[in-house]
Amino acid sequence: MQKLIRKAEVLIEALPYIQSFKKKIVVVKYGGSTMETGDPDSILRDVVFMGCVGMHPIVVHGGGGAISRRLKEQGITPSFVAGLRVTDSATMKIVEEVILEVNRAIVSRIEEMGGRACGIPDKAMVIHARKHVVEVERDGRKEEVDIGFVGDVVRIDTGVLRELCRKEIIPVIAPLGVDDEGRLYNINADTVAGEVAAAMRAQKLILLTDVCGILRNPDEENSLIGTLRTADIQMLVTAGVIKEGMLPKVQAAVRSVSAGVKKTHIIDGRQPHSMLLEIFTDIGIGTEIVRE
Repeated sequence: MQKLIRKAEVLIEALPYIQSFKKKIVVVKYGGSTMETGDPDSILRDVVFMGCVGMHPIVVHGGGGAISRRLKEQGITPSFVAGLRVTDSATMKIVEEVILEVNRAIVSRIEEMGGRACGIPDKAMVIHARKHVVEVERDGRKEEVDIGFVGDVVRIDTGVLRELCRKEIIPVIAPLGVDDEGRLYNINADTVAGEVAAAMRAQKLILLTDVCGILRNPDEENSLIGTLRTADIQMLVTAGVIKEGMLPKVQAAVRSVSAGVKKTHIIDGRQPHSMLLEIFTDIGIGTEIVRE
């Protein structure tokens, strides 16, 4: 009986959050690191749950691990400049194939769980992009390096996304953008998620990763920063606390909250039902990033 009472208490605790977030948009970035180390069913079941209680989840996914494996199978050795994968036409073809395979797999699994989902860009191309320019310093001078079909977001077409949300269909967005000439670009999925959250004026942006949040000391999980204000971010970047793979996540968070998103959460996607714990309980987990 006590277990049943506890279940009822959990539901009651969640009730005000369910009421508060009804019809609100929540953008979820489901990244390659989480795909490799987390439980996909737990994550996608959380997404389906959000849809069932009246929220409007939007999923933006990556696929870096799967891309790297496919490139290796094809005998293509990856090359990186300033931390970005050099993407020539042969690499881009493989990137597109793998990303769309991942996209279709996520859509299929959501539907198997009883949700309704639609893949983007299978439905439409909503990310408008331009070629990303990389500057490196050589012999004391800055020069541009061409890294191929790597893009920056110019704008997000929100019409299709809003229509899908209105119909209670979960958009599942691949990080692929197109420029005015019809050229396709691969874009960092964290960046895409931040831009989508900003354009859609989302209530929340949730960035799933393979760590418990932003740590002051990477070797100590009890050094988790629970709440981080945007004004304090540069200090942590300078100190080396925020670096490498966490940088694009934090940049996406700053972009989204600056555009009106209430909060961004960086949480551990390996923990079962981490999104529900963050959204629907009093304690919350991970790091939340807020404005001043």
